[in-house]
Amino acid sequence: MSRPLEGIRVADFSHVMAGPFASHLLCLLGAEVIKIEAPGRGDAMRYYGADRRYDGMAPAFIAVNAGKKSISLDLKSEADLETALDIVDRSDVLLENFRPGVMARLGLGYEAVRARNPRLVYCSISGYGQEGPLRDWPAIDNIVQATSGMMSLGGNPGDPPMRVGFPVVDTLTGQTAALAVLAALLGRERSGKGEFIDVAMLDASLAFMASAVVPYLVTGTALERTGNVGYSGQPTSAMFEAGDGRLISLGVVQQGQFAALARHLGREDWLEDPRFADPDSRRTHSAAMQESLAAELRRKPAEAWEAEMSAAGIPCGMVREVGEAASLPHLAERGLKLPLRVDGLPDSPDCHIVGAGFRFAGGEVGTETAPPRLDEQGDEIRDWLRRSRT
Repeated sequence: MSRPLEGIRVADFSHVMAGPFASHLLCLLGAEVIKIEAPGRGDAMRYYGADRRYDGMAPAFIAVNAGKKSISLDLKSEADLETALDIVDRSDVLLENFRPGVMARLGLGYEAVRARNPRLVYCSISGYGQEGPLRDWPAIDNIVQATSGMMSLGGNPGDPPMRVGFPVVDTLTGQTAALAVLAALLGRERSGKGEFIDVAMLDASLAFMASAVVPYLVTGTALERTGNVGYSGQPTSAMFEAGDGRLISLGVVQQGQFAALARHLGREDWLEDPRFADPDSRRTHSAAMQESLAAELRRKPAEAWEAEMSAAGIPCGMVREVGEAASLPHLAERGLKLPLRVDGLPDSPDCHIVGAGFRFAGGEVGTETAPPRLDEQGDEIRDWLRRSRT
């Protein structure tokens, strides 16, 4: 089975993270992605981070640009703009994340390119959308974390707001855009017509936060912050210290899970205690439940609890650093880490990126091709365009 997007071409005018993550997912599914970058330094993500040894090929750039092709074009130059339009004419998808109105001013707006390529799926990503009162507000990941209410959800009541510690809005927006592009490509197969897609970081964030937003929309009351206690509010769905000082997170929310936990710990008396008889009672007597449970969990190290509880069907996970999680042998067996050779890296040319997060039984999801250097395929793409005109 070939990769599902083989034969699909993406003209990628996006930069930094949200747009490139969308095209990254399409690339992993087999699409040919032509990354159109400004002359000079190209995508700013090439230089992201404090270690100047990685300039031009920063780890954050590697993460979402493997397998793509790069051509450097000055879109304010008439000749380079014509080259960009030639690429768009031969593409199935155009992806961009400039401020609203920029592409139109450059001569690459949807109406202009649709007249040339009616089957084109055109996806615009912006902070607040192509229309609406916030349209022209500038936005990056942490700004939308703030404006969407996301920063207010974590921590305990009374804590100051805190941003999620990675660019979650950029990532979820890119994933939303990739889903929309796939839906539009499927729609094109049925109608023969292209589509314009308007993806806003704020919209995508609120949709992603449905489990917090919809309860407010239904009841008019915002959810309380619960810190490390799970969405259920159950005291047995929380974080605890194990005997070795490391932390474990339990996700015991169902009555059957609680019964299994009690039996596993030899605390069948909890099942007879009216304070702990059902989820509502345990929530009412949360402090007593957590105190009793914490004492039991100090008897063994975290890794032992994780292994034996998981085997017993009790949701339990040891709290890991990112490096520990990325080193789990499970990931190699799942094929989640994709090996790459990127020449010119300061320590070793061999590295890994993370795959799409899912597997197909009958096909490939991924790439073995390094991210491009700026304009690395520029001559190749120009030669292809010249040949295709004849």
